[in-house]
Amino acid sequence: MSRLLTEELKNVLPRLRGQEGASDPVVYAAFYFPGSDWIWFATEGELVGSDFTFFGYVIGFEREWGNFSLRELEEVNVHGLSIERDCHFEPRPLSRCLSDLGLD
Repeated sequence: MSRLLTEELKNVLPRLRGQEGASDPVVYAAFYFPGSDWIWFATEGELVGSDFTFFGYVIGFEREWGNFSLRELEEVNVHGLSIERDCHFEPRPLSRCLSDLGLD
């Protein structure tokens, strides 16, 4: 199993489109790139083909909803830095995640 996707996380994430229409979906995992402002808030996910696909809110060059894959996250390596999962993250609504970052 991946260091980013534990069995526990895999089992708790709603399937893709599982929170469709929710005004304030629950975020189940947060991934980040050290030394940057990039963060991926995963609200849903499931195995698609041979890769695990997440859906969530991404803060990077833009702030947007979209799909991102486990493979994409794991392939990032810039000067020895790679994407990490916030192991202390507790599931909570996206609005609270953004508020915690001062991005109300």
